[in-house]
Amino acid sequence: MWKAGLKWLFLILGVMIGAGYASGRELWQFFGHESGLAILLFTILFTCSILIVMKLSYQHQTTNYFTILELILGKPVARFYDVLIFFYLLSTTVIMIAGSGATFEAFQLSKWLGILFLVILTVLLFVKGLSGVLQFNVFVMPLLMLGLLSLLVFFSLDQQLSLPLSLDQQSNWTAAFTFTALNILSVIAVLGAIGDQIQSNGEIWIASVGSGLILGVTSFLYNNSLIQLSDIIVLYEIPLFAILKHYPPYTYIIMSILLWFAIFTTAISGVLALVTRLKSIFQPRMWVLALLILVGLLPLTNFGFSTLIAFLYPLYGIVNLYLLCAVLLFPFYKKI
Repeated sequence: MWKAGLKWLFLILGVMIGAGYASGRELWQFFGHESGLAILLFTILFTCSILIVMKLSYQHQTTNYFTILELILGKPVARFYDVLIFFYLLSTTVIMIAGSGATFEAFQLSKWLGILFLVILTVLLFVKGLSGVLQFNVFVMPLLMLGLLSLLVFFSLDQQLSLPLSLDQQSNWTAAFTFTALNILSVIAVLGAIGDQIQSNGEIWIASVGSGLILGVTSFLYNNSLIQLSDIIVLYEIPLFAILKHYPPYTYIIMSILLWFAIFTTAISGVLALVTRLKSIFQPRMWVLALLILVGLLPLTNFGFSTLIAFLYPLYGIVNLYLLCAVLLFPFYKKI
C-alpha cells in the first residue's frame, strides 16, 4: 500500500512541480506578500480535491479524464471542460517546452537545443507507455523535492529569514482559490488516466495528504524566500536563479539540472493526459501520438516562458473556479 501510495504521490508532484512552480514564476504570479493564509488554504483545498478525484477514479476504474468530468459536472458541462482541459494541457506542454529552452539558455546554450532535447526524451519515454512515465516519476521526484527543499531551508537560514506565521494582514488570501483551480485541472487530467491502476483507499490517502503537505510546506518556504528578493525578481526570467546567485556555481548547476527535470516531469504528465484522451478516440501507439503532439506545439514556444505563464495561468485559474467548486461539493450533492 505504501509503495503504491508513494507512486501516486510522486505522480501528483510531477504534475505540479514543473517549470512554473519549480522556477518560482508561478508562485510569484499568484502569491507574494501577505499570502501565508492563501498558502494554508491552498494546502487544504488541494488535499481535499485530490482525495475526491482519486476516489472517483478508483471507484469507476477510469482510463482518461473525461469520465471524471462526466461524474462531477454532468455530460453537457463535461464536454465544455473536455475541450478546455485539452487546450490547457496543450498550452501547459508548450510552457514546459519553452521552460526547457529557457533553462538551456541559462547555460549560454541555444534554447532550441533544450527544446529538442525534451521532445526526444519524452517520445522515447512513451515507447514504454504508462509504466515508463510512472517509473521515471518515482526515480526523479524524490531527488527534485530533496534538492528544492534543501535549497530553500539553507537560504532561509543563511539570510536569517523569519517565518511570517501571523494571520494578520493577509489580503491575498483569495489567491488560494485561483491557484488551486489552475492546478486541479491538470491533476484531474492525469489522475483520470490511472484509475484502473489504483488498488486501495489507503493508497489514495497517502497520495492526497502527502502531496498536499509537501506542496504546502514547499510553497510557504519558497514564497517567503522570494519575498526577500522582490526588488530584483523582475530582472530574472526564472526567479529561482535570484536565490541561486547567493551560492557557488556548482549549486547553480545542480539546481538548474533539477529544474529541467521538473520541467520534464510536468511535460510528460501533460502529454500522458493528452495521449490517453486521444487514444480513446484514435488507436496509434502512445509514442506516435506523443511525437505528433510535441512536433505540432514547437512553433508556439516562441512566445517565451514567463510571457506564457503571466498570460495563461491567471486566465485558466479564473475559468477553473467552477470546476474546483464542483469537485469540492461533489461528496455533498452526491448524498443529496
